[in-house]
Amino acid sequence: MEDWKSFDLFNPTEAHKMLREMVQSFVQSEVEPQAHKFDREEKFNLPLFKKMSELGLLGITVPEAYGGSGLDATAAVIAHEEISTSDPGFCLAYLAHTLLAVNNLAVNGSEDQKKKYLPGLSDGSLIGSMAMSEPDYGTDVLGMKSTAVKQGDKYIINGRKMWITNGTIDENRTPCDFVWLYAKTGEKNGRALISTFIVEKNDPGFFVGQKITDKLGMRGSNTAELVFENCQVPADRLVGQEGDSMHHMMRNLEIERLGLAAMGLGIAKRSLEIMNKYAAERNSFGKPLNTYGQIQKYISESYAEYKAAQAYVYNTARKLDLTKEGNRLDSDGAKLVATTMSKNVADRAIQVLGGYGYVAEYHVERLWRDAKLLEIGGGTLEAHQKNIARDLARNGF
Repeated sequence: MEDWKSFDLFNPTEAHKMLREMVQSFVQSEVEPQAHKFDREEKFNLPLFKKMSELGLLGITVPEAYGGSGLDATAAVIAHEEISTSDPGFCLAYLAHTLLAVNNLAVNGSEDQKKKYLPGLSDGSLIGSMAMSEPDYGTDVLGMKSTAVKQGDKYIINGRKMWITNGTIDENRTPCDFVWLYAKTGEKNGRALISTFIVEKNDPGFFVGQKITDKLGMRGSNTAELVFENCQVPADRLVGQEGDSMHHMMRNLEIERLGLAAMGLGIAKRSLEIMNKYAAERNSFGKPLNTYGQIQKYISESYAEYKAAQAYVYNTARKLDLTKEGNRLDSDGAKLVATTMSKNVADRAIQVLGGYGYVAEYHVERLWRDAKLLEIGGGTLEAHQKNIARDLARNGF
């Protein structure tokens, strides 16, 4: 019983506690000073991103044998929560690399593929992305139009991918080094066969189309269109067998959604800290703001909702085995709850701060803008609702 009482869901081991303290220190000294500038200029801070390799963050879930840190889902959640307290846009680039590309490879790649790419992806010499969404297809994965046709010892890929985080790494539209790509390789029983490929930046026929600018939020990460025109990829860069992509997606979906949910936790935590401090220091009609009932309602509800979502996210992470699928119900549920919660808490923070909340100096306007993407990326709210209802109908409650 005593062991149970001393258990900390959010820092279950001493290693997790040390990781959180390390990331918090890095965020305070390195991430926070640049957050507003890179958001305003819509630039990705590549040197700072690569510096995270020194802390073992870029390969956080990669086994040590391939140059990673060999940590678990809870560790990934800790990193994403803490980085997002300062710069969710920068954290989105981190998630696209670490969870969408690197963890996908670590879980689904062949031994040769893992040996070839994981060390560089973990030490920052390679920057990764995942390319699934298309101009006319997002959640409807099976509707994608990109194709890959085998010709001899190569695949010829044609198509366009849209909204790709880390698709380009600079203002010159330089492609990222490693793309985890999904493309259609045929049909079976009237159903599309989606296959997974590794594309390198110098593969002939691969280039960056437009760099997406003037985004509402997440401006500290680059978003781009990727174009494949008779792109030639060696056949040994097919991951698994043709048609295996749905298995790859499902194995990685849960940690991806928990990472996005954790980003919501970070946004909410920072917003709550800012509104609580402001309400304690600011007087109105001779009394601190936090003595008024409506302000108390904003603060108290925000705290309760944050703590409830935090418990859900971390409990789901605690049960997650990164090597297999099995708890999509709660990874969907945790993201559904935490992402909308983060937007609502940031919105209340703006309301508490009034005019000051509407300007960049107090950060919450940027956090509010960044929070909206979490309700869209990595599965829309509507997709989560559909999945949860369907899973409950199929499996019971």
